[in-house]
Amino acid sequence: MSQNNKLKTWRQALDYMYAKLPMYHRLGMVAYKKDLTNTIRLCNVCHNPQNELKTIHIAGTNGKGTTTHIIAGGLQAQGYKVGVYTSPHYKDFRERIKINGIYISKDYIIEFLNTYLSDIEHIQPSFFEVSVALAFKYFTDMKVDFAVIETGLGGRLDSTNIIRPLISVITNISFDHQAMLGNTLPEIANEKAGIIKHQIPVIIGESQPEVKNVFINKAREMNATLTFSDKVVRLEKTSEGQGFDDYDVFYHGKLMIRNLGIDMTGPFQEKNIITGIHSLIALSSVVNIDFEKVKSFFPQLKSKTGYLGRWQQLGIKPLIIADSAHNIAGISIIINALKNIPYDRLHIIIGFVNDKDISEILELLPSDAMYYFARANIPRGLDAKLLEDMAMEKGLKGKAYSSVRKAYAAARLKAKKNDLIFVGGSIFVVGEIL
Repeated sequence: MSQNNKLKTWRQALDYMYAKLPMYHRLGMVAYKKDLTNTIRLCNVCHNPQNELKTIHIAGTNGKGTTTHIIAGGLQAQGYKVGVYTSPHYKDFRERIKINGIYISKDYIIEFLNTYLSDIEHIQPSFFEVSVALAFKYFTDMKVDFAVIETGLGGRLDSTNIIRPLISVITNISFDHQAMLGNTLPEIANEKAGIIKHQIPVIIGESQPEVKNVFINKAREMNATLTFSDKVVRLEKTSEGQGFDDYDVFYHGKLMIRNLGIDMTGPFQEKNIITGIHSLIALSSVVNIDFEKVKSFFPQLKSKTGYLGRWQQLGIKPLIIADSAHNIAGISIIINALKNIPYDRLHIIIGFVNDKDISEILELLPSDAMYYFARANIPRGLDAKLLEDMAMEKGLKGKAYSSVRKAYAAARLKAKKNDLIFVGGSIFVVGEIL
């Protein structure tokens, strides 16, 4: 595209990004670059906006998006202007780049693309590389006080890994994206540990025996202080309600926050709350953080930070829950949680991407549920009929549908008021029904 043929509309801008820039979450490995060169070149052209930001960097296999929003919410509660960069998105590209829960404007994206069109054509960056540079430039232009930056894949060679943050946070390690990150947990941990910087404090959410030495050794090499969140922060649930839980928060065994109400519920959230609160405690040594303000803010954390897609209730009678967990560790937690919910019959709408080995995931799924197999509307979507055949070999019964929406409509038609409908398997499946 020539400079004379600039992008004029949001549709043109979106089509350009999707068509011209290889996007991993749509295309898979062909769009993945294990190299920071393009990001560095693009940010150089943008006058290195990342160097002017106060950032917090988040990596990990599961929970990093949630932890990102907890940290952002804690800072936002103080009255700070807080940028958040996450990926992928559910419905709207602009979900990736927010300030205090408000999406980046369409006009800003169009202007950014037009300003750097010739550079983008010359550098040939990926979709993700462009979105990272766009986020850094936007946060700098909007003069945010802090930017909470979530990695995409891995850490060491992730496009976001050109920042020097106030703290680095790694939530946990489990199997996901092995083709890019390694086939063992220590190999995957080593990639995530790549965000640990010289003399920058690092928070590790979970002290997992298989990988904790990877982080300890890397932190020692970087002369970075390291703390495991689950060793210093403990939660005691004091009450729970519909979409709302209360906790007493203990730090080093002493009660720090009494009755912290938070609207992030779900079977995995306690670990994320522990990591997020611990990160805020670590930040409080360099940033003014009043935990009474955190306590006032957290009951509306999801709406105020623009948080989507995790253990999200979409309906009652029948109860409908959606969650974007997509690897063995995440889905096993979800399945165990579903067992604790009373229902007459379980309906599961499910779909996956076609480059993921799902045989072990299928073995985790309950055989007494009714399945609605669907293909997400992306090039990487796994064919629904093929998924049905694979599931039948594991003893799972159901029907293939030509779209997620048709599968969702069929489940809602079939389910009685005391049934439970669960939607998941992939962020793209969840995104189509949010």
